[in-house]
Amino acid sequence: MHTAARHIRAVSILIGARRHHVRTAVRTFGTARTQIDWELVMSSTKTKKPAFDERRARKLTDSKTKTGANGPVVYWMNRDQRFADNWALLRAAEHAQRLNTSLCIVFALAESYCGFATARHRCFMLEGLKQVADTAAKNNVGFAYLTDGDPSATVPNFVKTHGVQHVVCDMNPMREGRAWRKALADAKMCPLEEVDAHNIVPVWTASNKVEVGARTLRAKIHRLLPELLTEFPSAEEATANLPSPTVGTDPINWDAAIARARERGSAVPELAWAKPGEVAAKAVLNDFLANRLRLYEKRNDPAAPKALSGLSPWLRYGHISAQRAALAIGEIRKKVPKEAADGFIEEMVVRRELADNFVFYTPENYDQLSGQKYDWARETLQLHAGDPRPHVYTREKLEAGKTHDELWNAAQLELVHGGKMHGFMRMYWAKKILEWTASPEEALATGIYLNDKYSLDGRDPNGYVGVMWSIVGVHDQGWKEREVFGKIRYMNYDGCKRKFSIPAYVSRVNNLVRAVKAKDASATCNPGGWKLNGSAAVGASTTPKVDRDALLRLATTASKSNQEPERCLDALKALQKLPVDKESLVASGVGKLVKPLTKSDGEIAEVAKSIVESWKRVIVVSR
Repeated sequence: MHTAARHIRAVSILIGARRHHVRTAVRTFGTARTQIDWELVMSSTKTKKPAFDERRARKLTDSKTKTGANGPVVYWMNRDQRFADNWALLRAAEHAQRLNTSLCIVFALAESYCGFATARHRCFMLEGLKQVADTAAKNNVGFAYLTDGDPSATVPNFVKTHGVQHVVCDMNPMREGRAWRKALADAKMCPLEEVDAHNIVPVWTASNKVEVGARTLRAKIHRLLPELLTEFPSAEEATANLPSPTVGTDPINWDAAIARARERGSAVPELAWAKPGEVAAKAVLNDFLANRLRLYEKRNDPAAPKALSGLSPWLRYGHISAQRAALAIGEIRKKVPKEAADGFIEEMVVRRELADNFVFYTPENYDQLSGQKYDWARETLQLHAGDPRPHVYTREKLEAGKTHDELWNAAQLELVHGGKMHGFMRMYWAKKILEWTASPEEALATGIYLNDKYSLDGRDPNGYVGVMWSIVGVHDQGWKEREVFGKIRYMNYDGCKRKFSIPAYVSRVNNLVRAVKAKDASATCNPGGWKLNGSAAVGASTTPKVDRDALLRLATTASKSNQEPERCLDALKALQKLPVDKESLVASGVGKLVKPLTKSDGEIAEVAKSIVESWKRVIVVSR
C-alpha cells in the first residue's frame, strides 16, 4: 500500500510537471511578440501613391438604395473631428467629385453622451469643431452644426430637407453611435457608407471576431501595416475643385455654444493644460517626438509622467490621426531607442485597436460583466461576490478621494483635477474599487462612472476596456485565487511600493491639485508634467506667423560664417527660435543651407543637427 501510494504520488508529480511545462510553453508562445517590419512599412509608404483603400469603408444601406436628389454629399463627422488626415472626409470628397456636387460636413450634437455633458468634455470638443469649421470654410466645404434634438432624428431630417445625395459617416463602435447610424440607414433616403478613419487597420479588416487579447490581434495588425500604414492624400487638394457649398454656409455662434456648455457643465471644469484642435494636437505630437519619446520605456512609472505621450485626449476626439503619429514614428525610428518606438506603437496601435475590437464585437454589453466572454472570469467573480471586503466605500467617498489609502486617493485626485490618470495607476485604482465595493457589478459601474465623468479621454472604447480588464479580466488570464478577486489579477500597495516611489507620485499629485485650484497654467497642472510653447499652448487656431525673410537671412548667415564660429553659432541659435511651417521650409530651401553645418565641430554641429531634426518633424507631421 505504501509503495502504491508513493507510485501514485510520483505519477501525480510527473503529470503536474508536464502540465506546468505545457502551460509555461503556451504562455511563452502567447507572449512572444511579432516584430514590425519597419523597412517594409516605410518603403511601402514612400512608393505607394496616397489613395483611399476600399477596405476602410463598408456600406450601411443595400445596393438598392438610390442616390438622393440634387443636394450635396455629406460627411457626418462624429468620432474623427479633424480636417487633415481624415479618410472619411477624403471618401466623401471622392463621392462629391463623382457626383459633381458640393460637400458639407455635418456634426450633430447629442445633449448628453454616455450620461454626461461636462464642460471638460463638451468645451474641448466644441473648440476643436470650431477650428474644423474654420478650415472647412477656407477649403470650399460647408459645415452644419445640428443641435435641436437627438442625432437619430436631426441627421435624417437634414438629409431629407437638403436632398443629400450620399452620406459618409465615421465608424464609432459604441452603442449611441450605432443607434444614430441605424436610424439614418433604416430611412433609406440615400446611400450611407461607414469609414473607419480612427484605426490604421479598420476594425472589420483586422479581425471578424472579438479577440482573446493583444497576443491574438498583434500579428494580424502587423501583417497589414505595410498595406494600410500609408501616407494621406491632401484634404485641401481633394476639395479644391468641388462646386461651392450651398449648404452649411450659415454662420455658427461658436462662442455662445461654448459659453453655454461651460455654464451647464461647470461641475467638471475645463483643463488649462489641454488645448483642443488639430494645431495643438500636432504640437503635442512634435513635443513628444522631440523631448519625451526617448523616455517611453519608463512609461509604467507614475513618478515619471513625462515618459507618456499625453496624446490620448486628442486621439479620443479625433483631433489627430493615430496613423499620422505612427508615420512620424516610422520616420525617426532609427534615431530613438528601438524599445521606445516599438513600445509606443504597441500601445497606440495594437492596444487601441484591441479596445475597438472588443467594443465593436460586443456592442450590447461592453460595459457589463456579461461582456466578458469567458466563463472563468464571470464565475470566479460571482463565486467570491459574497466575500468580506476589508473596506466598503460609497461612490461619494470614492469620488471625493477619501479612503484609507493615500496612493488610491492621489490617483482619484489626479483624475478629478488633472483630467487624466497615469495608465499604471488606472489599473491599481480600478482593482481597488473592486476590492472596496459591495459587488463586482457595483465596482464596474463605479469605475466606468468616474472615468467617464472626469477623464478627458473617457467615454471611449479605451476607457471601457481599461476598466473591464482591471475588474472583469477582459484580455487577461486567470491568476492565483484569492478572496474578493477570485482569479482576477491582483494588485496591492506593497507591489506598487516595489515598482516606483509612492511619496514622489503623491507629492506630484498634491502639487497638481494646488496648481489647479490656484488657476496656475504651468506644467504642474498637467498630469503629464509638460507644457507647450507658442500659439498651440494657448489653443490658437492659427499657426505662429512665419517670417520667411528672417528664416532665409539667418540660414544664409550661418552657412557663410562657418569660419567665424561665434557668428555662425549666434545665427543658428536665432534660427532655432523662429517658428516654421512646411511651406516656408520647402519654399526657402533653408534645409540645404543648414544641413552641411551638421558636419562641423562642437556646438555648431549639435545646434545644426537639432534644427534639422526639428524641421524634419514639422514636414512629417504636416503631411
